[in-house]
Amino acid sequence: MNPPLAYLLVFVGSLAVDLVPFFGPPAWILMAFLLVKFHLNPWLVLAFGVPASTLGRYVLSLYIPYISRRLIKARKHAELEFVGKRLRQKLWLNWLFVFVYSLLPLSTTALFTAAGMARIGWVQIIPPFFAGKFISDAVMLFTSRMAAGHASEILQGAFSLKAALSLGVGLVIICLMLFLDWRILLEKKKVAFNFRVWK
Repeated sequence: MNPPLAYLLVFVGSLAVDLVPFFGPPAWILMAFLLVKFHLNPWLVLAFGVPASTLGRYVLSLYIPYISRRLIKARKHAELEFVGKRLRQKLWLNWLFVFVYSLLPLSTTALFTAAGMARIGWVQIIPPFFAGKFISDAVMLFTSRMAAGHASEILQGAFSLKAALSLGVGLVIICLMLFLDWRILLEKKKVAFNFRVWK
């Protein structure tokens, strides 16, 4: 495959991976696979892959409320929008949290699902996510290129214990977002759970 098509595949693949509303292999696995398989320039892979991944996550945060409204009770949606309003009051704290989260080897599906359901605007999440993702993906790409002799070794890493742990942490975050009563936590400083959130 000639390089322009390979870089286009990096963009389209990274966008597609991060558009889906369920947990799967992170976009950097696809980027690393294509980097090694087609002997691409890692900086150009990052230049195509990270913006595509960021765009995919942003679009996910836009459409996830429409899916969740069909599944989750209106009261829970109102509660999450209340959380979003509270978060918008502290921009620097939001940025710090999103930046650090994006540096960690965790699925960002939970982060953007929560952001979408809480109606958190793009200014609150996209700039720090892009910065954190660029750094973390750069580390993963350069590490993968040095460690992997073949592209197939990178794909095997997508189904490792580390990937399973990342999935587990993401599911815990989603469960906390759904079942923790955020209004009680923020207003009364008490931890309470409500499991009757489904329609």
